[in-house]
Amino acid sequence: MASRKVIITCAVTGAVHTPTMSPHLPITASEIAEAAIGAAEAGAAIVHLHARNPKTGQPDQTPEAFLPFLKAIKQHSNVVINLTTGGSPTMSVEERLRPAAELKPEVASLNMGSMNFGLYPMIPRYQGKWKHDWELPYLEGSRDRIFKNTFADIENILRTCSGNSTRFEIECYDTAHLYTLNHFVERGLVKPPIFVQGVFGLLGGIGAHPDDVMHMKRTADRLLGDKFTWSVLGAGRNQLPVAALSLAMGGNVRVGLEDSLWSGPGSLAKTNAEQVLLARQIIEGMGLEVATPDEARQMLKLKGGDGSLTVTGGAVFG
Repeated sequence: MASRKVIITCAVTGAVHTPTMSPHLPITASEIAEAAIGAAEAGAAIVHLHARNPKTGQPDQTPEAFLPFLKAIKQHSNVVINLTTGGSPTMSVEERLRPAAELKPEVASLNMGSMNFGLYPMIPRYQGKWKHDWELPYLEGSRDRIFKNTFADIENILRTCSGNSTRFEIECYDTAHLYTLNHFVERGLVKPPIFVQGVFGLLGGIGAHPDDVMHMKRTADRLLGDKFTWSVLGAGRNQLPVAALSLAMGGNVRVGLEDSLWSGPGSLAKTNAEQVLLARQIIEGMGLEVATPDEARQMLKLKGGDGSLTVTGGAVFG
């Protein structure tokens, strides 16, 4: 009997962590490209990508910031590329949508609801040691910041990308987000197979207790039946325990320095590939197999990558 294939997604830099928090956080285009290619070589089928200002490390959602590392990744890897529409909670939806709308990736992330997004508890660990002036206000501002993803915002992203054959990594931070997802499925704006990413352990969303993970999966099963593929990410120290729970329940996993800076207690991960390999050990230790990019494309019914970069009318992916 063939082993089940598991999709590993690697989120290589994100917009949660700031440069002070780890010297290993990819900032420049070359660092992001190197991190993504390394993660793919370690076993990631999908890389989830944000861009940053190369001098300050601030989140940067201009398509021009994405192009240099997208070109490098496409030239050196067959990995599935997933571009964020989440960007940063400080950005407008119009800003956040531009890379996916203009560059037309195989996959884009899509947050399924507005929420509190609490980053400020990280401040005491680094007080007085900030590398850049923007970091402390950015983290402190999350006390009174709503990450805006209204019904109109979600519909706008879905409709804007509908002609690009882009599928979505649907990010659900609580059970209410699963009900919102089902609403858009019933309206025909989200079509199966649906790639659902449960997000656990972020302040403002559902926790990372095993009961929380199982409750989310049961709710998704009840609402979506056989229309979805399940994956999870655990924030911070929850990364690998939540991954192991997902694997035991037949799901897939996401790791990467966007979600956690650590490879173990008190040990910063030096690369994204390091976290991919830790996830891979669990997968293979359970008698499962890591899916290749092309196997992930088949499982998620993606439009496919052509192995080269062509820029036509602003589009990176055909």
